[in-house]
Amino acid sequence: MTDAGADLIHVDVMDGHFVPNITIGPGVVRALKPHSPLPFDVHLMIAPVDPFIPDFASAGADIVTVHAEAGPHLHRSLALIREQGCKAGVSLNPSTPAAAVAPVLDAVDLVLVMSVNPGFGGQSFIESQLDKLGALRRMIDGSGRDIALEIDGGINPETGRRAAKAGADILVAGTAAFAGGERAYAENILRLRGDA
Repeated sequence: MTDAGADLIHVDVMDGHFVPNITIGPGVVRALKPHSPLPFDVHLMIAPVDPFIPDFASAGADIVTVHAEAGPHLHRSLALIREQGCKAGVSLNPSTPAAAVAPVLDAVDLVLVMSVNPGFGGQSFIESQLDKLGALRRMIDGSGRDIALEIDGGINPETGRRAAKAGADILVAGTAAFAGGERAYAENILRLRGDA
């Protein structure tokens, strides 16, 4: 994906507890990091999350994103991420309202909207998340802070265009990016950007 024109590497970490799937740990992030100069955007879909933040930071994460729903002390989790020298992100499941971010807006560099229920690739985009994106865009713009707004789940050229129009800065795509194999990655990214 680096040579195909991606802007960052989004790494989904799942624990089989917070979400119904198991993926990778810090060792895989550490092994991948030397192979790309792109920022590593590590999305922790795990609970409890705090005990693992230092491990992923030391493995090479540039951005660590935790779920608002993953623990009782979101502000503490975000502070821990920053203490590790990483940018801090907060993610919201589809049923979590945009307002959940308001109390920590001063502590984040990125807000991630899940437009599917996290845990599996290939799911259909949940339309109601466009309204949430719009609400978050207004909240972020009103804060005067430089906070990226990211969306993940069911992103393809059509849903990506609509998400960008609603205010997303970053589109995370799995199925649409990897379709057709390695030779198609660059064309897929151009389509997601609306350049093809």
